[in-house]
Amino acid sequence: MDLEAFIVNHQVSVRLSTFFGILGMMAVLELAAPRRRLSASKNVRWFSNLSIVFLNTFLLRLISASGAVGVAALAHREGWGLFNVVNLPLWLEALLSIVIMDCAIYLQHVMFHALPVFWRLHRVHHADLDIDVTTGARFHPIEIVVSMYIKFATILLVGAAAGAVIFFEVVLNGTAMFNHANVYLPKRLDAVLRLFLVTPDMHRVHHSIRTDETNSNFGFNLPWWDYLFGTYTPQPAEGHDGMTIGISQHRDPKQVSRLPGMLLLPFSSQKDG
Repeated sequence: MDLEAFIVNHQVSVRLSTFFGILGMMAVLELAAPRRRLSASKNVRWFSNLSIVFLNTFLLRLISASGAVGVAALAHREGWGLFNVVNLPLWLEALLSIVIMDCAIYLQHVMFHALPVFWRLHRVHHADLDIDVTTGARFHPIEIVVSMYIKFATILLVGAAAGAVIFFEVVLNGTAMFNHANVYLPKRLDAVLRLFLVTPDMHRVHHSIRTDETNSNFGFNLPWWDYLFGTYTPQPAEGHDGMTIGISQHRDPKQVSRLPGMLLLPFSSQKDG
């Protein structure tokens, strides 16, 4: 069995072990060094947020068993995409593929805020009344499916290798849980980390109830795109302890903290202020 086949056949175990490992580590750190006091029931939120994660995982496996790695393998076999035409050293090809895919995630995130039809889906993520490690994986199933096809298109255009794709997805999943975690980091450490990585304090700004702050700090993994495209906000105006998390028009815990309400939220007639 070659490396590509091994990755395709074992990607589920790699993803699950990484997910539960980082989830557990961040959960312990949230208890040991919390950044903010939570305002909503943690048990209810965690049950709902993790339920939608399992629902999304099942849905993605149902739609595409091999996922993004399978698309990368297909592109390689057919010679599709930039890096299946241009010959570069493998390490450089992998590095550029990861950076390009991360930029695509940033642009997708901006689009999901800018276009009302996509914001209806994405506001499920933002409607969480608190932000912690589980928020990083809380997305509406329809958004997950749309994101999957955008990712597939990106891989086909880039011609990213299967190894680069699985590495990127594992890292993205891990950093999303890290930067949503309710974890305190010393200011000096945060200042250094955010040169290379989106930190919890940096991303928390993005979950502010203030529209100007919500429409900033779009990066999930690399912070460079926010710096480059002028969407970076260093700190929330009211401070991390004083800021309000969520969406102004959606504050009912039954709607935003329970699974049925989360699934129906995109179809609500309410509009965000």
